[in-house]
Amino acid sequence: MTGPMRPFWLSIVSVMAPLAAGCGGSGAYGHAPNYVPLDPEVSAVAGARQYDAASARVQGPEAWRKAVVLFGVVESRSAGPGGQALLKLSVRRLEPHNACPRAGDDDSCRVTVSDGDVGTVWALVSLRGDDDVGPFAVGQRSLLRIVGTIGQDVSPTDGAPVVHASWYRHFPSAQYLVKKPG
Repeated sequence: MTGPMRPFWLSIVSVMAPLAAGCGGSGAYGHAPNYVPLDPEVSAVAGARQYDAASARVQGPEAWRKAVVLFGVVESRSAGPGGQALLKLSVRRLEPHNACPRAGDDDSCRVTVSDGDVGTVWALVSLRGDDDVGPFAVGQRSLLRIVGTIGQDVSPTDGAPVVHASWYRHFPSAQYLVKKPG
């Protein structure tokens, strides 16, 4: 195709190609009946153990070097060392099935976590791009899945452990649900 139509078709293709690539699967926010890890997430969590708040405080340095994985709802965010974000998290359990308000409509499904927390942890996270600044930045009520190691440092405010994140996945507040008791 030549002439004035070629730039028009190129612009259509350049707009539609990314949209088509984003279709299918559960997308970045897990719109599926069950939790679907992203490809980089699979390798990030391989070998990591589920975070346990009760045992985190009593484990020695050998256990601290092993990676842990957790889901947490952000209670507060402040500046941490080296440009990192220091996040106070309410640790939650991932529900076995995502909530789907409209039956048969995967787009209505949201990653679902427990209503009650199972402990508090602080996390030092190097946030990327829009997760750091902007309308969908990590803030209060965001949900994060974090992989990292428990540091020897503890929060000076409440003595809770500090997890040094090596990887994270962010769900803005409107992109996940909390299972109500009962």
